[in-house]
Amino acid sequence: MTQAAVYKRVLLKLSGEALMGGRDYGLDNGMVRAIAKDIKDVVAMGVEVCVVIGGGNIFRGVSAAASGMDRAQADYMGMLATVMNALAVQSALEKQDVPTRVQSAIPMASVCEPYIRRRAQRHMEKGRVVIFAGGTGNPFFTTDTAAALRAAEMGCDALLKGTQVDGVYSADPRKVENAVRYDQLTYLDVLANDLAVMDAAAISLARENHLPIIVFNIHAPGAFAQVMREEGAFTRILEA
Repeated sequence: MTQAAVYKRVLLKLSGEALMGGRDYGLDNGMVRAIAKDIKDVVAMGVEVCVVIGGGNIFRGVSAAASGMDRAQADYMGMLATVMNALAVQSALEKQDVPTRVQSAIPMASVCEPYIRRRAQRHMEKGRVVIFAGGTGNPFFTTDTAAALRAAEMGCDALLKGTQVDGVYSADPRKVENAVRYDQLTYLDVLANDLAVMDAAAISLARENHLPIIVFNIHAPGAFAQVMREEGAFTRILEA
């Protein structure tokens, strides 16, 4: 029997880099399938799941802007990259018999639905996974901010950030050997110490809406379901 989840509705934030696997760019189909399997396991627990995906594996707006491209234009290109990633994850989920809808903040009716809050909520109530693409639909906002915004709009119980490591550290543990891992932090801890987990706008939005943020390793098989049962390694960010 599947153990009950502690959250009823959650938003999973995936970076574009999470979909790359061992590649330098683009999509690793094996990694996309593995993430889809983890999402399926959580849906099977009775959890309503929505997802926000970044586009850094295909296009990174800030780096392009730094090389001379207009920042707003670069960000719009990044938003289009998130739609490509969303369609890839949708395909992987549906191959595993998980009903899925993609909604984009930038309307493109031929490939997905426009973002409509009440429609998205209804999809989730019916057990469908909703993937939000296109960020917020505005330049100068990251997909982390889009994740905090959509989680608040959907009335989620928690925002889960799937990363390359098993929580928040004082420094990058892949580069700093003695980096300290935190089990729990406050929003102000993250902001005051400039911990690179999410941007300040996303942290502030989560704080204003009393939305817990849980950071875990998306590449550890089954970690998403473990976090839903409050098992395994993760860092929780919430009010003091």
